[in-house]
Amino acid sequence: MNIGLIAHDAKKKLMQNFCVAYRGILAKHTLFATGTTGRLVEEVTNLTVHKYLAGHLGGEQQLGAQIEDNDLDLVIFLRDPLQPKPHEPNVSNVLRLCDVHNIPVATNLATAELLIKSMERGDFEFRNYYRR
Repeated sequence: MNIGLIAHDAKKKLMQNFCVAYRGILAKHTLFATGTTGRLVEEVTNLTVHKYLAGHLGGEQQLGAQIEDNDLDLVIFLRDPLQPKPHEPNVSNVLRLCDVHNIPVATNLATAELLIKSMERGDFEFRNYYRR
């Protein structure tokens, strides 16, 4: 499965910790991320992450295009709802695209854990029907 990773600046360390904790599961899948998030995840996990530009330089739009092409099966977007920055990835655009294309999206650690564990159990078979 293809997994997209995005994290606001204040959540990048949390994304690293999440990916370390679930490295065994993530290693079985293909990872895509905005540039800085991808680099930070690679540094602590040694997983291969296909990196786009940094979020504020167009990486969020690149991931959005992948969502529009129905080429992601899960998106983990750890966002900071208390201190959003204007240059950080656009939350509503990513959420809208995931809704349009029936792609599960997690915006916090609790939901991310539920989705990763569900995916590992095989609960994402429905994604095979949505792929082109």
